[in-house]
Amino acid sequence: MADFDCDLLVIGAGSGGVRAARMAAQRGARVVVVEAAQLGGTCVNVGCIPKKLYSYAAHYAEDFRDAAGFGWNAGQPQFDWAKLRANRAREIARLNGVYAQLLAGAGAKLVNGWARLTGAHGVQVTTAQGDEHVTARHILVATGGRPSVPEFPGREHVVTSDGMFDIDPFPKRLMVVGGGYIACEFASIFNGLAARVTQLYRGEQVLRGFDDDVRAHVAQEMRKHGVELHTGADVARIDKGAAGLAVSLVDGRRVEVDAVLYATGRVPNVAGLGLGGAGVSQGVNDAIVVDRHGTTNVPSIHAVGDVTARLQLTPVALAEAMALVDHLFGDGQRRMSYEYVPTAVFTTPSIGTVGYSEARARQLFDKVRIYRSEFKALKHTLSGNSERTLMKLVVEDETDRVVGLHMVGADAGEIVQGFAVAMKAGATKAVFDATIGIHPTAAEEFVTMREPVPQP
Repeated sequence: MADFDCDLLVIGAGSGGVRAARMAAQRGARVVVVEAAQLGGTCVNVGCIPKKLYSYAAHYAEDFRDAAGFGWNAGQPQFDWAKLRANRAREIARLNGVYAQLLAGAGAKLVNGWARLTGAHGVQVTTAQGDEHVTARHILVATGGRPSVPEFPGREHVVTSDGMFDIDPFPKRLMVVGGGYIACEFASIFNGLAARVTQLYRGEQVLRGFDDDVRAHVAQEMRKHGVELHTGADVARIDKGAAGLAVSLVDGRRVEVDAVLYATGRVPNVAGLGLGGAGVSQGVNDAIVVDRHGTTNVPSIHAVGDVTARLQLTPVALAEAMALVDHLFGDGQRRMSYEYVPTAVFTTPSIGTVGYSEARARQLFDKVRIYRSEFKALKHTLSGNSERTLMKLVVEDETDRVVGLHMVGADAGEIVQGFAVAMKAGATKAVFDATIGIHPTAAEEFVTMREPVPQP
């Protein structure tokens, strides 16, 4: 170990990189972390945290309207975009500082600069002071992902999700291009903040990969809430004019907006890392190929998080980092499992899901039973809001195990997290049925659905 400058050099101080650095340092390893941008990566700076804060903000307008049915007269609320941006920026700066303190407290060295692999154990680090060559027993690449925008005329006029949190001025007319969770979340957020939102997706239905009932229900509810969602639609070109941006669609229509957000996917952030020169194998979109431990074909080079393009979720990156450090510097007992990973989508209404979609379950199991419930939440019996909640269970018939659980409705992520524990433990439908519900809640519906949906 003493033959190298450090035991672990981490490239990228996002969620996965910082977790790996801290855990390794706490186990006595000499750790260096190289990061050129703000600490915390996508999640802290331009992802999960600011997105959830803006989602909270977007719901207040609806809350004010809903309050009238409960006897409250809130008057005419006023929204201050600049104040929201400033408050968010202050909170993110605080979190950046927390990450720095966590690294320092664990004994990891943080270097502000750019890193490039020079071989299996070498990294060239470029800082404001110049270049330095550092050798490491192990190298971890945790550089995350970046937005991907296709080539088309007028591409230079669009913004990506990274730029939406500080966009100025506030876009009163916003076009969102894309049908994934990022596109749907931003469409819901800016719609809630009173922008006129037009969302385009070239496919037949948004949220590819999610359960089909969830996809249809969310699309229906987003439209009811005011998002002008158009499927089977795409952009041909964008021209900038005096009145804003003129967006020409492939079907000949023309739409004028103030801003166009392209949320058409994210790809691994690997440009300039020198992976090819170091002999590291890469796959689709240059994603780093790793084994079950997170190790590449070069035994001393590893990768976790979005840069591997497996499951692009912050908690997954954290879990991968902990498993890798345990493998490299611990007893190797920690394992990473990608089965029954819960996730949430902060649309309006929100989505919570864990396990298999109905379509996927039918591919994997001989026979499944489906339980489905759609209803108006108790809150909306007085609010006058027409929003409806969807809940769905997918059960493997032979074992009675619940293999898919899906919800669209208020606080879906908070509700599904607890059920994910039960599913990870192998809970059956009989266990669900024997569980007493908390009344009156929406969550109790998951333990009171008794009759399966008739099968064709």
